[in-house]
Amino acid sequence: MDLIECEHERLISPEILKQFVEELIKEVNMIAHGPCHIERFGSPEENLEGYSAMQFIETSTITLHLDEVNNRAYIDLFSCQDFDAPETFEFAKKYFGAQNGKLTVLER
Repeated sequence: MDLIECEHERLISPEILKQFVEELIKEVNMIAHGPCHIERFGSPEENLEGYSAMQFIETSTITLHLDEVNNRAYIDLFSCQDFDAPETFEFAKKYFGAQNGKLTVLER
């Protein structure tokens, strides 16, 4: 999921990011495995800075990269368990207040 023109305030808080991961797991009816890992990094000189998160789930992983400079969010949800990708995309867009976005689904 590529989210564009997100609400800036939603991208700069590790608490909001952790809450999103928890709510996303409930949204797709999955189970977290271990803690959510959140770190902020990047390079202001390269105009790329923000939080990233990784959460193991019992069926695989969720990774997120938030670009607070350009107000974008990139979310990957890899799972062996089926979930409604378009519905999940709409949930993420609403959560981050994204004005635009792109959903890419790879079936394996």
